[in-house]
Amino acid sequence: MLSLLHIENIAVIECADITFHKGFNILTGETGAGKSIVIDGISAIIGERAYRDMIRTGADKASVRAVFTDVPMFSWFEDNNVPYDPETVIVREIYLDGRNICKVNGTAINVTMLRQLGIQLINIHGQHDSAALFNEENHLMYLDAYADNQSLREDYSEKYNILSQLRQEIKRKTMDEGEKLRRMETLRYQIDEIEKADLKVGEDTALEERRKLLQNAEKISDGIYTAVECLYGSDDSDGAAALLQQAEREISRLQRFTESYNGIHERIADLMYQVQYLAEEVREARDELSYSADELESIEARLDVIHRLRKKYGATCADILDYLERAKQELDEIEFADEHIERLKNKCHKAEQEATSAALLLRKSRQNAARLLSQKILEELSALDMPKVQFSCAFTETELSAIGMDQVVFYMSANAGEALKPMSKVASGGELARIMLAMKNVLAEQDQINTLIFDEVDTGVSGRAAQKVAEKLRSVAKNKQVLCVTHLPQLAAMGDTHLLISKEERQGRTYTTVTPLDLEGRKREVARIIGGANITETTLRSAEEMLLAAT
Repeated sequence: MLSLLHIENIAVIECADITFHKGFNILTGETGAGKSIVIDGISAIIGERAYRDMIRTGADKASVRAVFTDVPMFSWFEDNNVPYDPETVIVREIYLDGRNICKVNGTAINVTMLRQLGIQLINIHGQHDSAALFNEENHLMYLDAYADNQSLREDYSEKYNILSQLRQEIKRKTMDEGEKLRRMETLRYQIDEIEKADLKVGEDTALEERRKLLQNAEKISDGIYTAVECLYGSDDSDGAAALLQQAEREISRLQRFTESYNGIHERIADLMYQVQYLAEEVREARDELSYSADELESIEARLDVIHRLRKKYGATCADILDYLERAKQELDEIEFADEHIERLKNKCHKAEQEATSAALLLRKSRQNAARLLSQKILEELSALDMPKVQFSCAFTETELSAIGMDQVVFYMSANAGEALKPMSKVASGGELARIMLAMKNVLAEQDQINTLIFDEVDTGVSGRAAQKVAEKLRSVAKNKQVLCVTHLPQLAAMGDTHLLISKEERQGRTYTTVTPLDLEGRKREVARIIGGANITETTLRSAEEMLLAAT
């Protein structure tokens, strides 16, 4: 249940703290006062899209903080390494640079994770839901939601995806004879060209390294010879090895007179041996140094062959050899395509049977659910002052598709004696609002969401029908927390908690406030909804009567 909502710097709301209660919470106010902004704030807290345009002019960020009580221990908490608390706190901050910071119980998460939690906490029903009901493509989705067909749909989708992949593979392997011969000729040429080169993995790297050495052989040779002279000495000077040997000998003599030079002697001796070993290695490197112009020419020719193959088949010898294996495999598949296709067709036939079986199970579940859904919706509509309405789910069988083998369209007749027709053709605005409310109520029975928000879903409803809608929402609020934004006095009078959204202008800026109303405040607000700005004794008495009748 949503208990507390703190909003900062969203549109005309500079700062607002709103307390919600169990049961039926009503939000009313003049058009433009900021009711939709409160709903936007709640939407942000459950992971819906938030825009920089939401941020109040002059502020660098907007923030929303919500406290939910009696939160079940959803697996979401463990799955996302978020500490569980039955009193869950959600914070979301939206910055001008586009950043979003989301936290649940102090742990930072991303917006996608927040949305996954949000759909388990709150269900928002707005005017767009009625528009969605007109779209016949959504009808099957509504039916599957009521039937709780998720596992059946997942099983079917898995089988249908396998079937689709096999069909695509068969299509890919099926080509006309001319195209087949041209492709085989190309592959044979490519395979022959690569095999003649007799490449080795890493050969290109090794050759390029050797070429670099040969191209700089003179510099390398000069450097090594100079190093040998430095270590061994020349006709004109002693080398480092000889000088260290002399130093070691001189210090050794001093040991006869004192032991204080023992440490120095050991280090000089160690250094002397190291230099001698190093001098030997350098001399061996000098002796092994060999190169020729013929070798460099041979390497250049080999790299030229590799370079041409690189341009066609890959960036390295390893890539070229990988391409060779793929080309051989493709050639084999084309040469034996008929056999491959026959095997694929057998697999495809089996996959089609499995997908069809899964689709038929899905259809059976949908048909059973359709009867129950129609019955439940008719019961709800009767309670919403539409006793003569007829409603049914019309099935049309289709080929296998991503959603099964069914197309479903909701049919209805709003008046006695009228034939059933697609709902989008016959429902008026007020009827559609009540149908949507009926469907939402029926579907809500299937989920565990404790908070339902109705954002001006009563559009087009008035009089007796409005009273029935109010009674229905109050009935729903006995088992769930209901928040309702409305312009109807019948709904406003039914609330257990009534919040007034109002705005005022101070020093050239607009500010929205949210005020809980007591009985007198509710009386004046219901009177305002009834009679507009002109509140009279008559409208006040009418408001009082409505409030008393609702208790």
